[in-house]
Amino acid sequence: MTIRVAVTGAAGRMGKSLVEAICENDHLVLSAGIERAGSSLIGSDIGELAGCGSLGVFLADDLNKVIDDFDVLIDFTTPDASITHLQICAKAGKKIIIGTTGLSGSQEAQLKDMSSEIGIVYAPNYSVGVNATFKLLEVASKIFGDSVDIEITEAHHRHKVDAPSGTALKMGRIIADALDRDLDKVAIYGREGITGERERETIGFTTIRSGDIIGEHTVMFGGVGERLEITHRAQSRSNFAAGALRAGIWLTEQSPGLYDMQDVLGLSNMKI
Repeated sequence: MTIRVAVTGAAGRMGKSLVEAICENDHLVLSAGIERAGSSLIGSDIGELAGCGSLGVFLADDLNKVIDDFDVLIDFTTPDASITHLQICAKAGKKIIIGTTGLSGSQEAQLKDMSSEIGIVYAPNYSVGVNATFKLLEVASKIFGDSVDIEITEAHHRHKVDAPSGTALKMGRIIADALDRDLDKVAIYGREGITGERERETIGFTTIRSGDIIGEHTVMFGGVGERLEITHRAQSRSNFAAGALRAGIWLTEQSPGLYDMQDVLGLSNMKI
């Protein structure tokens, strides 16, 4: 069975990576692409924009115009745009993969509400390596318990608009949950001045924005006499695209519900 896929933000950096990956996948076909209204690229052949050659699929300016042309939508755009696309998909009974970060609590609540109608995969990071890292962090946190200080450092390109990254926040929540802490109460987002001695239960976040860094995340478990660092570095956006396509294929076989990449990879119930 060939799965028809639509991509929002198809002319952007991540959108082009998704289009290229779809073109190389035997189980998927690109059937629609959407860009913001007013873009000078509307009407362009999406394959040519992504460097795949002509596909005969042309960039649209409204998801409603192509709602009958796809089975799964992949959305890496902005919080407001993603929620609008989610609402359109829910009304039409279309499944959706959302990789947008920076959603508010109320927007995440909308995801949960609409998951009773359609299948949704929502994850801050679609890299298989990052999701393996999530599991390793859970294990390490339980091994160390309260005996170490935990710091999270993340670095991204200068164009990223939210901080800390959704991936870093997810790492923090996984660690906090494993240690029975409330991240909202123990997170420290940067330090300056006379801060006093570090409190053990805090989880520190450091953010770097520079150049064209695609994505780097390091978690330090600092003890007395030793430290463990778990690091993931993304070398291209192709790994995010590959994970999103894997999620799209998986989602076509699922009932309505809200899932993440841990579900897609079978890590949610894995005991180590």
